[in-house]
Amino acid sequence: MRNFLKVLRRSVAVGAVALAALSLQPAGAQARPAQDDPRPTPGVIGGVPAAQGEFPWMVRLSMGCGGALYTKQIVLTAAHCVGGSGANTSITVTAGVVDLQSSQAVKVKSTRVLQAPGYNGVGKDWALIKLAQPIDLPTLKIADTTAYNDGTFTVAGWGATREGGAQSRVLLKADVPYVDDEACGGAYGSSLTPAEEICAGFLEEGGVDTCQGDSGGPMFRKDNAGAWIQVGIVSWGQGCARPGYPGVYTEVSTFASAIKSAAASLGG
Repeated sequence: MRNFLKVLRRSVAVGAVALAALSLQPAGAQARPAQDDPRPTPGVIGGVPAAQGEFPWMVRLSMGCGGALYTKQIVLTAAHCVGGSGANTSITVTAGVVDLQSSQAVKVKSTRVLQAPGYNGVGKDWALIKLAQPIDLPTLKIADTTAYNDGTFTVAGWGATREGGAQSRVLLKADVPYVDDEACGGAYGSSLTPAEEICAGFLEEGGVDTCQGDSGGPMFRKDNAGAWIQVGIVSWGQGCARPGYPGVYTEVSTFASAIKSAAASLGG
């Protein structure tokens, strides 16, 4: 299993902007690690505030992760954010707002969790959470081919705005460029699973990245029709926004068929 104390899982926010931050600590999942070991870390660094309604499918999970509405009653997140599969009513999903303290926030409890079959801390970092009731908000479609696995992506979250910092009260967003497998492998070596992971970030200069608290959130871009499509899930990285170490994301297209089947098994 990857060393969560050193490699941060990206399950918190986006942004280098010091907006009102909450002293939230992930209760279950760890954020991407920071220091010597290249693995999970969360939070968006170098970002700016998202507008209300800009990314309506974004959700915040009570254990300190992000996610996206795959259907109105199912959230797609990271496997490392959940403890396994089965009945689970302990997760609260917050949706419909960019400010987590807004009185307009929609809050729904979980009923079941389905962690990626075969997940063991390396690769396969996806999971589904079924909600007690549907949330009447738009959903985010996922890529089922590699056609959109390049270019410039957008990341968003309520994670830490600096490595080791507090998580954000406000949803932050940032754009990050694709980093090819060869360059990413040069940074992470055998820790990277190229067939299951996709990398993004400013390789040489760093400065923009997801961080602690962003784990499970989507990495997305526009498709050929101009609609948002999810290509990645915030997973891990060496620290946050460090030069030479891009963010590592679950490659959604690799698991699109498995995600669809898992969602069907959950219903909703």
